[in-house]
Amino acid sequence: MRLQTPLCDLLGIDVPIVLAGMGGASHPGLAAAVSNAGGLGVLGAASCGPDELRKWIAETRNLTDRPFGVDTLLPASVRRMPPSVEGPSPADRVPELLEFARAFLEQEGLPSPVPRSAPRSETRRELFSKNFFDEQMECVIEARVPVYASGLGDPGPWIDRLHDAGTTVMAVVGVVRHVSKVKQSGVDVIVAQGHDAGGHNSPIGTLSLVPQVVDAAGDTPVLAAGGIGDGRGVAAAMMLGASGVWVGTAFLGTREANLFDYQKRALVDGSEEGTVISRSVTGKPARLVRNKWAQAWDDAGKQPLPMPFQSIISGPVLQAAIRAERADVYAGFAGQAMGMIREIRPAAAVLEDLVHGAEAALAAAGQHLG
Repeated sequence: MRLQTPLCDLLGIDVPIVLAGMGGASHPGLAAAVSNAGGLGVLGAASCGPDELRKWIAETRNLTDRPFGVDTLLPASVRRMPPSVEGPSPADRVPELLEFARAFLEQEGLPSPVPRSAPRSETRRELFSKNFFDEQMECVIEARVPVYASGLGDPGPWIDRLHDAGTTVMAVVGVVRHVSKVKQSGVDVIVAQGHDAGGHNSPIGTLSLVPQVVDAAGDTPVLAAGGIGDGRGVAAAMMLGASGVWVGTAFLGTREANLFDYQKRALVDGSEEGTVISRSVTGKPARLVRNKWAQAWDDAGKQPLPMPFQSIISGPVLQAAIRAERADVYAGFAGQAMGMIREIRPAAAVLEDLVHGAEAALAAAGQHLG
């Protein structure tokens, strides 16, 4: 029997497997491959400006005639006016922390893209600014994409216009108290993403979070996310009450993933112990492949800047590591399912294994009943 839930009818897909919208990695080639294989591909468009986002959407439509989605971030801390605080502002701290980043790169023998004068980067600040997020959402609505997913924050201010455009709306949550907020906003699907997940995630483990979100969500379908790397994880999510799964890390280990080869090698070589939670990249807690930049940041006891300022500090470090293919300095985001990646395969093969493994695990579950 084919793995299927009512979520498939809601999204117009064959199997309840959704590609996580991993910033940069989930580009048109990967999203289309997952959609063409029967799941729902989602573009990880967090850092895409409007022009690039329009290009990605058009490219995805050229690669598939199946439904697909777009994932962006909507952090409330950026969209609302910043509170007045005493002491140095985040912008005031940028030069000092850029000096720390430059010293780190010099220690690692990497050329530093940080200018000696350490000016404030208006380009990096604009990347995750309120205007940036607003322009992204206008692009999503204008393009009438089949599915929109808010990877961080509440899409409530845009929900009516998204629905009017025929778009199904998802929101990712990491704690139960956020369920009532996004339900009140009118989202169609809730993604419960646990601590096991790569990127921005939750303080709560997936196994504990999912059933509690399912209970709080009522008749709103829930996707389980975090640590789901094979069919057994998919089956477990279904047993917890989820209507489907939101899978990221397993799809990083694919030919279509928009990663550099050195990053893919790091995934294959890694294990379940090879990740760390750090605020050194975006300013918010995020799970990364264990690396020297995150370690140095923590060892120095540095306090991260809020979005969008922390990316001004981490950006030059990430650029230098990527140019030098230094996985030890920075290899990207990944979840604890990284240890299940043993080779780089086509995305369709990964999806098929998830489905067949889940079907086998669910079929075998009856043997435990007397």
